Amino acid sequence: MPHAPTIAGLMAPILETSPITHRLDVTFGDVTVVVSSNSKGLIEKLANYYRDFVGGGGATVVPVTAIEAGPPDFDLPFAVKEREPGKTKLKEAYHDLPDGRVVKKLLTGLVFLFGHGDNYAVGPCIDNDNQVVNFINNRFIELCLKRGALLFHAAGVAEGGAGLVVSGFSGAGKSTLALEIMRHGTDFVSNDRVMVSRGGDGLVMTGVAKMPRVNPGTVLHNPSLAPVMSEEDRRRFSALPAAELWDLEHKYDAFIDECFGKGRFKLSCPMAGLVVLRWKRDASPMTASRVDLRQRRDLMAAFMKDVGLFYEFEDPSEPSTASQNAYLDLLGDLPVLEIDGGVDFHKAAEACLDFLRQVRR
Repeated sequence: MPHAPTIAGLMAPILETSPITHRLDVTFGDVTVVVSSNSKGLIEKLANYYRDFVGGGGATVVPVTAIEAGPPDFDLPFAVKEREPGKTKLKEAYHDLPDGRVVKKLLTGLVFLFGHGDNYAVGPCIDNDNQVVNFINNRFIELCLKRGALLFHAAGVAEGGAGLVVSGFSGAGKSTLALEIMRHGTDFVSNDRVMVSRGGDGLVMTGVAKMPRVNPGTVLHNPSLAPVMSEEDRRRFSALPAAELWDLEHKYDAFIDECFGKGRFKLSCPMAGLVVLRWKRDASPMTASRVDLRQRRDLMAAFMKDVGLFYEFEDPSEPSTASQNAYLDLLGDLPVLEIDGGVDFHKAAEACLDFLRQVRR
């Protein structure tokens, strides 16, 4: 009976013909990710993207090897991952090996292999560097979760060294709200994922080194984001109805230093409060009120997050999402603000800042 394929076996012929001659170190807190590649162009793109985090020195080192090549043709019985709620396209397929997992991106042909300390990206990396960024960031997320953090589907900002986690049901605009709050001089912590853990002095929130991806409507209504959009795009999108702008799939990377100034991306800080967006696109007035999560478990789906395909379980029976009780036990008596009613980003930003200043320790 033939042996089951392994990461080492699948990668051996690729590595033999792809000399690894380029390297980039990026550091998130005490974690340095060492990215090695056969492509100078890819390393240059990643260095520009991670410019706030370039450099080594982390106590924990995570290796990632990215091979620029055509889409690899691994002869494996891939299983297609079901669509996420609200999504229209099938995007990923996966296959589990004895020593890890292979994930194939169906739309781009990029393949990721990871397990037992090995992390590889193979395929058209330069054209899909955002997927390589996500893979690198997922290595950091996994490490934080294995250290005891819980994963939140949320954005994060901070003022005066105290952080606010901004969550919301799908399409609520949490990133847009975080960037609106940034106009008031706050720091940026994270765009779409926050890891929360308990330290000696209370809760700590840790973000992901990913630039916000914003739609044209967000850019048009936030003057600080002007650098991301050309004048031609500005004219074209300004002519569209507001409702149509909201649902556009077009996205821009908003680099924090370009839009808000250097030194504004802080990846970790004490967590002082949690915001849950529950508003609707209607004409009702926006409301903001403090709530007790133990009495409002209906709000918890807004921030509880599955760890996803890129997490290596040590125990296959482990659930992919922590329980409500686990989140409640972690958060304890953390202040929580519910924002309801109609959508009003300007008013919500002011409510969030007032809330943060009240609860900041």
